Amino acid sequence: MDADFSHNPKDLIRLYNKCYKDGADVSIGSRYSQGVNVVNWPMKRVLLSYFASKYVRFITRIPVFDTTAGFVCWKRNVLETINLDKIRFAGYAFQIEMKFKAWKHKFNIKEVSVIFTDRTLGTSKMSGNIVFEALFGVIRMRLKGLPK
Repeated sequence: MDADFSHNPKDLIRLYNKCYKDGADVSIGSRYSQGVNVVNWPMKRVLLSYFASKYVRFITRIPVFDTTAGFVCWKRNVLETINLDKIRFAGYAFQIEMKFKAWKHKFNIKEVSVIFTDRTLGTSKMSGNIVFEALFGVIRMRLKGLPK
């Protein structure tokens, strides 16, 4: 969850309930599971984020609409199974890698539609290197299947 209130704290209970009442192992606060739910982002950033998730879904075949989302509820056993010491990506792509590994381990992943509102303070960490890592790292990840 972002600490800048881009994610609404009131949605936490919905993510929690998706895991602990509805049986998901991972619940994702999704900006894209029901259209595009982003407020106050420049159109360029919306398109980059939206099509990045489309790209990841196409390349990996992961059944997740918002693969780059950072608003996620993880059950403990998923994080233990993924082995956080083996996460390779450093930028936003680590979000993709973690979801991919959870999916490859056949954990039940569900999305909860949320509205994402851009931060009012601070700046984005998005850079060309982060885009490059995600663009080519996703292909490498798919081809290698990522060791567990």
